Amino acid sequence: SRQAERIEELMRERNLVVDLSDGVGAGAISLITGVLGEGFEFAGGLRGHGNGQHQPSPGFILLSDAELFGYARPEPRRPSEKRSTPVENYYADLVPGDYVVHVEHGIARYAGLVRRDFHAVEREYLQLEYAGGDKLYVPVDQADRVARYIGTGDAPPAITRLGTADWESAKAKAKRAVDEIAGDLIQLYAQRVQVKGHAFATDSTWQQELEDSFAYAETPDQERALDAIKRDMESERPMDRLVCGDVGYGKTEVGLRAAFKAVMDGKQVALLVPTTVLAEQHLKTFRDRLQAFPVEVEMLSRFRTESQQQKILERLASGGVDIVIGTHRLLGDDVHFKDLGLLIIDEEQRFGVKAKEKLKQLRTEVDVLTLSATPIPRTLNMALLGARDMSTIDTPPEERLPIRTYVTQYDEPVIRQAIMRELARGGQVFFVHNRVHGIEQVMSRIKRLVPDARVTCGHGQMRERELERVMIDFADGKYDVLVCTAIIESGIDLPNVNTIIINQADHFGLAELYQLRGRVGRSPRQAYAYLLYSRDKVLSDVARKRLQAIFEASDLGAGFRIAMRDLEIRGAGDILGARQHGQIAAIGFDLYTRLLAQAVREKRAEVGVRGDGARRKEEAPAGESGPVASSVFGPESAVTLDLPLEAHLPKAYVPGEEMRLRLYRRMAELDSLEAIDDFAQELADRFGPVPEPAVNLLYLLRLKVLATRTSVDSITTDDVLARIVLRVRDRVVLLEWRPSREVERTVTVGRNSVTVPLQDGWMSILEKA
Repeated sequence: SRQAERIEELMRERNLVVDLSDGVGAGAISLITGVLGEGFEFAGGLRGHGNGQHQPSPGFILLSDAELFGYARPEPRRPSEKRSTPVENYYADLVPGDYVVHVEHGIARYAGLVRRDFHAVEREYLQLEYAGGDKLYVPVDQADRVARYIGTGDAPPAITRLGTADWESAKAKAKRAVDEIAGDLIQLYAQRVQVKGHAFATDSTWQQELEDSFAYAETPDQERALDAIKRDMESERPMDRLVCGDVGYGKTEVGLRAAFKAVMDGKQVALLVPTTVLAEQHLKTFRDRLQAFPVEVEMLSRFRTESQQQKILERLASGGVDIVIGTHRLLGDDVHFKDLGLLIIDEEQRFGVKAKEKLKQLRTEVDVLTLSATPIPRTLNMALLGARDMSTIDTPPEERLPIRTYVTQYDEPVIRQAIMRELARGGQVFFVHNRVHGIEQVMSRIKRLVPDARVTCGHGQMRERELERVMIDFADGKYDVLVCTAIIESGIDLPNVNTIIINQADHFGLAELYQLRGRVGRSPRQAYAYLLYSRDKVLSDVARKRLQAIFEASDLGAGFRIAMRDLEIRGAGDILGARQHGQIAAIGFDLYTRLLAQAVREKRAEVGVRGDGARRKEEAPAGESGPVASSVFGPESAVTLDLPLEAHLPKAYVPGEEMRLRLYRRMAELDSLEAIDDFAQELADRFGPVPEPAVNLLYLLRLKVLATRTSVDSITTDDVLARIVLRVRDRVVLLEWRPSREVERTVTVGRNSVTVPLQDGWMSILEKA
């Protein structure tokens, strides 16, 4: 067993003697720590001796966790590479005609990739078109300076005119606005640092027993998130951590373990959820997992009568309830805790303004853990890091399969076939129709299409008891098809439901569709999602983009891509509030959040706030999947490279322009020599031996990283004097520079520059310099 200590304790309570050695003694009860899929009985036999004689060998019965605790825990997963799509797929595609923002030069139209000869050297460039017919050619090694324009609505942006002060003026205005926001963030962060919270004790024996009883193998990301949460809880500073992970990736178990840790230290826990159905789901999960321990779990929601709620409130105030799960009802003025130690918030973005204000007050008083399945765009996350810590769970559970997604017109034969196929394998079906008016007729239609199916209906306007009964009966397998509204969107976990049919899918937002689809596919079975739209209906451009995006993002862990596409489709105004609409519209969401991230860093330096709450090394962005949406080189810095090298990805090597652009954008964001080496290996693995122009491009990227580290602004060729000139921004760097003897003999050091003669071996000398 994995729980030998727990079994020994139970045996001792019953006056049974156990042997903790690894041997098996006759007539004894032996405990052996280990993993076995299931137990067995050995009836006995003959044991041989060296002298040729045999004697009877006693039989024994071996019991494993499967027999003792009713589950068979799989063996820990062997370390393996994450199953994921190529990283450049996370980048929103740029197509000619799209509006883009160049950090230094402003808003333009992207015209495509073009090749140009410069000083007899062929290079590939991103062509940008500005007002007045001006064109700008951006070297591919600077593709990180260009981002798709995301504004606050559908209106096209004003294209910048090159050579004017308009763009710098817009950036300066936005910078003043983000400075104000950064100040607010740092003030909140400083309050958290100064407030002395409760330092929880290290893990108890019961904590270990609870974690050992988890019926699945933890993913590496779950383990990292748990380690970070426990460190936060055991420190005196109040925790404010966001755990962000795709739907069905195990965030609830992480929250449950944190809650149990708090209870073991004598504190109460509140779990705040957006819907009553999700509250009921969590109540069942928590009670099932904690039934072996003396922990009182209750729920406050409209599924409880007034008298029941009053009794729960009284027990909360007296300390009789350890964990309370509830909707916004938990934030009522009549809710009082004896000793609240941890607040867990599930899907905070779904709560209203008043609820968020109440939560903001609580953040400086108790430990707060927020769980979210809606990924935050990385640039915004980087900006918010000054006030919040973050862990990501992006490893899918073992055996999880991508959901097969179909987008089609409403077709009753298709619906019938989908339901019949699921029922034939003993599964259940969600049929989502998001209008209460007419939902009974939809249920009647399903009954007519599949007469053998047991069909029921659930929506938010039903009486509390009636809706609760429907959901419990469906979970218990008493019905085959649940016709419902989007009430199932958040967190419902029913592994036997592996087909979802979403009617009038074009009426939903992209994030909603993604959440709804995530209600299926929570078991090793293949899951199916059908997104239907009305026959003969002409879809709006926005609706068509949404359905196309959800269809394309069917691979595991596609949440980040969904978030970015949703941001593009609906605009960025909702993210930071109406106050910032004008600034985002003027310079675009990407640059706005880069400026915000920079402002947060500067404010932290100004007030002398140490980064105690910043991400620890093992949680840094480099360890996460998905791209870094904002260049590591910041909004104001760029290294100019002009060297006599043919540097690009040849068309014969990577034929598609779209793929080349994606790779260029990814390459331009590589921020370490190790990352560049890894990328070179990846190119060889995916496309074959790396040709010379691509090798040269990787060399330029290496120079770019080295130059950024050493305050070098530009590395350019002086054809007249046959030399390469490195312009240095900080003269102190030159004064402290200690070159090797080989380099010292070759280079010339000026007041703010270093020159390298253009001769054989110049590439090696330049890199060493």
